[in-house]
Amino acid sequence: MREELFGPKVENVGVAVVQEILENNEKAYNVYLLNLRDDIMEGIIITSTGYGENVNTGERIRTSTLRHCLEIMLPNEAAKIEPIMEEVFGLANEYWVSFWVNDVMYDKKFVFLPETITEKNMKTIPVLGATGVILL
Repeated sequence: MREELFGPKVENVGVAVVQEILENNEKAYNVYLLNLRDDIMEGIIITSTGYGENVNTGERIRTSTLRHCLEIMLPNEAAKIEPIMEEVFGLANEYWVSFWVNDVMYDKKFVFLPETITEKNMKTIPVLGATGVILL
């Protein structure tokens, strides 16, 4: 009975922070939701927030919580969630994703830990054809 409280396991869904080069050769970062499943995701709700501590002062930092909604994502599709600023890479950046597949609700929390969104951790993300950090 205890396992029922956790809901079904989320597999083949990811969140990626992708580095993109703008026309003026500046770097920009965007967050994407990836549906690597073989089925359609519907009624998708995503909340994002950042939190952590200032290393110099010890002061707790928390960003605003943003909410995003996507109606549908087809198999092997990516959808842009939001832009992300380099200034928050030192925080834990949390994305809580909830969605429906065949009348079953799934949800999962993806957390980019502080300082994990770096160029050395980036790799090619095939569904996007871009370089970034991905959590599955």
